[in-house]
Parts: sequence; C-alpha cells; structure tokens
Amino acid sequence: MDLDFNIDEQAFRDEVRKFLAAELPDDIRDRMHRGDHSHIRTDIQQWQKILHAKGWGAPAWPVAFGGTGWSKTQQYIFENECALADAPAQLAFGVKMVAPVIMRFGTPEQQQTFLPRILAADDWWCQGYSEPGSGSDLASLKMKAERDGDEYVLNGQKVWNTLGQYADWIFCLVRTDATGKPQKGISFLLIDMKTPGITVRPTRLLDGTFEVNEIWFDNVRVPVTNRIGEENQGWTYAKFLLGHERTNIAGIGASKRELRRLKQMAASQPKDGVTMLQDPVFATRIAQVEMELRALEITNMRVIFAEAKKQAPGPEASMLKIRGTEILQRISELQVDLLGADALAHGGDGDEAARSAKAYLNLRKLSIFGGSNEIQRNIIAHMILGL
Repeated sequence: MDLDFNIDEQAFRDEVRKFLAAELPDDIRDRMHRGDHSHIRTDIQQWQKILHAKGWGAPAWPVAFGGTGWSKTQQYIFENECALADAPAQLAFGVKMVAPVIMRFGTPEQQQTFLPRILAADDWWCQGYSEPGSGSDLASLKMKAERDGDEYVLNGQKVWNTLGQYADWIFCLVRTDATGKPQKGISFLLIDMKTPGITVRPTRLLDGTFEVNEIWFDNVRVPVTNRIGEENQGWTYAKFLLGHERTNIAGIGASKRELRRLKQMAASQPKDGVTMLQDPVFATRIAQVEMELRALEITNMRVIFAEAKKQAPGPEASMLKIRGTEILQRISELQVDLLGADALAHGGDGDEAARSAKAYLNLRKLSIFGGSNEIQRNIIAHMILGL
C-alpha cells in the first residue's frame, strides 16, 4: 500500500499543522507534553470547543450530524498531526464511541438531544461496561435493570470506569433478562450521572493518578426513552461500539510522538563517547519497534479504508488493538531503559524521567482495557484464522 500523500493531502496536512500552531493554547500543549493531567477535563473540553468552532469537532461524523465530510485519509492525517503537536486527545467515549452508536441505532429524538452536546463539549461521557468478574467475559455482566412502567430500576456495580469522576452521562450495558443465552438479555442505556442513587469512587493507579473509578447504582431510575434500540439487543450495539474502540486504540499518532521523544532522548544520552542513538544495540531496538509501527500503520490504513466502503470495523480491529498497545508499551519501556536509575525518581512532575516513568506505569493498562489482548487473540483465531 502506498502511504505517500498526494498533493491535496499534503496541502491538507499543512493546513492542519498551521491550525495547530496557531490555535492550540500554549498552556494546554505544555501540560500534554509534560504528561500533566491535572486539568484534563478543562483541557479536553476547551480544545474540543476550539475544534468545534473551526468545524473540526467530529472528523469522522457524517456531515448531516455536524461532521467534517473528510475522507478517511484526511481523518488519519488530522489525528496523527494532533498527537504529534501534543494536543489533547478528543474524549473518545463521546465523539468516537457512543456517538456512532446513537447515529446508527438511536431515535431521531436521541440524536437531536445528545449529538450536538457531544460535538460542543457540553457533555462529558464515560463508559459503563466492565463489572467485578465481568471484564473480558462481558456477556456475564449482572447489573440489573428491571422495568417499572416507563422506567428501568438499576442495581449493581461497574468498575474500571475511565474519567467517570468528571462525567455528565454514562452509557451502560445492563441485564434486562437473566434467562436464556447471556448475550440476548443485555440492553444499552444512556444514564444521567446526576441521577439519585449513583455513587462514584475513584481508584488510585500505579502512577499515582485517579483515572478510573468504581460506580455503584442503587435503585437508579432511568427513563425507557434513554434505551438505545430494542430491549435485550444491547449486545449487538456493544459489538458495534467495541469495533470502533479497538480501531481507535491502535494509537498510531501517540506511538509516533513517543518514538520521536525516544529518539530525542537517545540522541542526548552519552555512552562511551557516542550517544545512545549511535549505540548499535540500542539503535537496533529502536529500529525494530519503528519497523513494527510502520507495519501497524499499513494495517490501520487497510481497516479505515474498509470502513470507508461502509463496512463496520471487523475482527481486524483486534489486530490493531493488540499491536498498537504492545508497540506503545515497548516504546515506553525503551524510554525507561534509556533513563536507567533516573527513572526510579518518578515522584515529581515536569522532568523527562518523571514523565517517562509515570507513563510506563500508566501504559501497563493498554493490553487489558478495550478487551484484553488475550481475548483479542481468541477473536482473531476464531474469526480470521477459522480455528
């Protein structure tokens, strides 16, 4: 596959770069570069509002819903350039995950209510899928939603909820039928986080941050009108969403940015009269991961071109998820290896050692969330290899 951009695509890339240079606030760029997430909600929302004002708030959305009308290649260029410029990633739970589900399966009223607010960063969304004992085996979830007239009454718990402490809304998979095949008794609900009975408890991670949460639902009442599609058909909608999540999780732009940082670090690190970038052993390790990233980029392009032909992301998305997360983890490992004992001093903020050490710890989660990599290998074996 030819990954060289044509003249029009190069012009578009230049336009994106100029926009990022002019409009990405310096304080946000600086925090993202340092790995400082202390203002993560305001940074992401401010950046989304800037993109929305430009008309670039939803690169992958259809024009009818306020999207850009960009080609898949333009979307790819935009996301790569944003990552390389240290722009905050758009909040995937709204723009890239629940929004496509609402567009495809939601009612006109749901589309009119939720999509404009996602686009304008007026609502912060989070995801309610995993439960204690129901992570990789998502079909075993137990959180109950019992019908009571025009409402569902919810009781149960969700875990590993990312950034839910900031959320206005959560999309949840809930158990509406406990009989028969587990996948057939699940429904997809949109829930206002201000609803009485919802309790959010942040969980401290290895890097010291509070990025994920436990969420309890105690007799939480949700209008039936907030259900996506048909009752007990939520598994279908969840698979559609997970395909988008696993495609986005490849993280090509983030890996390119961190690879660039790794090379800069290696070029400034001396060893026996040369830099670590010139050291044959370490340079070989960098070259290996760079080649693997290039191969992943080609595979990613194949998947997004398939989407352009109106095909939803298929099992190929599992390959992107595995390779993308493993490559970014390996780049992080190389950064820490390069720092050596300096990486142990990860308690502070601001310097390269602290940033790299914290990133290393945080990125251990990549091979677990979005469906563990072991589960993704099972999907590939069954649906691609036919085993």
